[in-house]
Order: sequence, then C-alpha cells, then structure tokens
Amino acid sequence: MKQQPADDGLAIGELVERTGVSEGTLRVWERRHGFPVPERLASGHRRYSESDVELVASVVRERATGMSLAAAIARVTESATSVEGSIFAGLRRSLPDLQPISLRKDVVLALSRAIEDESCAQAERPLLFGSFQRVRYFRQSQRRWQDFARTAELAVVFADFDRPHLPEVGPAELPIDRAGPLTREWAVVCDAPGHAVCLVGLELPVLTPPRDAAREFEVLWSVEPAAVRAASQVCLGLMRRASPELAERFSDDALKLSAGPISDQQLRLASAITTRTLRAMG
Repeated sequence: MKQQPADDGLAIGELVERTGVSEGTLRVWERRHGFPVPERLASGHRRYSESDVELVASVVRERATGMSLAAAIARVTESATSVEGSIFAGLRRSLPDLQPISLRKDVVLALSRAIEDESCAQAERPLLFGSFQRVRYFRQSQRRWQDFARTAELAVVFADFDRPHLPEVGPAELPIDRAGPLTREWAVVCDAPGHAVCLVGLELPVLTPPRDAAREFEVLWSVEPAAVRAASQVCLGLMRRASPELAERFSDDALKLSAGPISDQQLRLASAITTRTLRAMG
C-alpha cells in the first residue's frame, strides 16, 4: 500500500518509495557521510523534504556515471546550497499545501498545450518558461514556442542543450545540469499581470521504461498568482546561472511581478484551460 505523506514531512519509507534507495542504504549514507539530513520529530523519527527527494535522486544519477559515493554527495550538496535546481521542489517548498496529482504523459501534454494556447491568446508581455528535459522534446514544440516568444517579455526554455543559445527570434535555449533534477522535470510557466498559470511535473522513476505516452509524472498546476510567482522565481534563478548574458538584458524590476489574491479572471482561466484539455483528450 502506498504511504501517505505526513503533514510534517516525508517518512523514511516514503523517501525509499520515491527514490528507489533502500532504507538501510539511506541510514548508512547518513551515518558515514552526513547525507541526507533529516529533521527529527520529538519521537526521534526522521522526516524528509521534497528537496531531499531530489538530492537523493541526484546522487543516484551521479553514481550511475561511475562517480564515487563521496564525490557524488559532495557535488550534489554543493550545487544545492546555491541556486534552487528544481522547479518542482521549489514550488512545493514555497506552497506545501499545493498537492501533486499523478498523470500520464499524454494528459500532461494536453494540459501543457492548453496552457500554452490560452496564454498565447490572453497574456500580455508574459514571462514564459518551459522545461523540456531533452532537446528532442523541445524540437517537437519549437515552432509553437517561437510564436509564443514574439509577444513575451521574456521566453526561456531549459533542456540538455550543449550550450546557451540566444536567438534573435524565438526563446532563449539554456542548458540544464545533466545530473540535476531538471532532467526529470516538465514545466510550463506563464507569468503576466492578470494572467498567471504554471504546470510543473516530476517524472516518476520506474524499473522498466514504459512507452512514451504512458510515462508518469507527479504534477503541480495552479492559477494561484503566489504559486506562479514562486515557479517563475525559480526559473529566473536558473536563467541567471545558465546565462548571465541574458540576465543582464533585463532589470530586476522588469522581471518582478507582485502576487495578488486569486481573482475571478484567474478562475475563468482555470476553466478555459480545463475545457481546452478535455477537448484535446476527446
């Protein structure tokens, strides 16, 4: 039976379930390397955060490349102390009450397209961010994003590009850390005055890769301005790290939007996106 997250964090069994690392291994890592670092309840039980899930998963990925455990932990923890490397974890940390739902890739794609189309039609000079995991996934949507970028204040896509590319037409293409959490994340963020929506998905690890359309994601999506601001701020941090040249083109004021309460307009946006998604799914 799948365990339910505790209100005060994830139990060690949930961390095992989410990462595939055994409880005994996690305890050895903690004893020998001081990683991961759980919080302790009064009862002495360990509790972990969403960022701990990402950190452990990152260590597993580093180990798969042949890196020693000590070096993998050092690299991952050093990276984690600087810029937030995960849009998903950053959003969960900012709004812990925002609960994820599990969706297959075909549903996530339909929802993403609905968000993109509604935002292209309605948002004025938005900040647009997309996280595509792999370059080949972005190329499948490149024409769409070139259209979106024409009316955006800023348009950025993240994938495993070899280097930053800042074209005159189209979104900025920025590389991700190939051992980092964005290799497992899917995101669409549109942040504009009066129009705010985000979708962030974390691909679930599996032993046997399924067919592409059946890939599973834990998905957060929201039209709550505070949630969208949190996601866009993580994306801006990733942008500044990946391309200081691009960051220098924009003042902090130009990239800062205030998060007001959810409005009737935002509720209508949620309804419009849901309708588009249902139509696409047939």
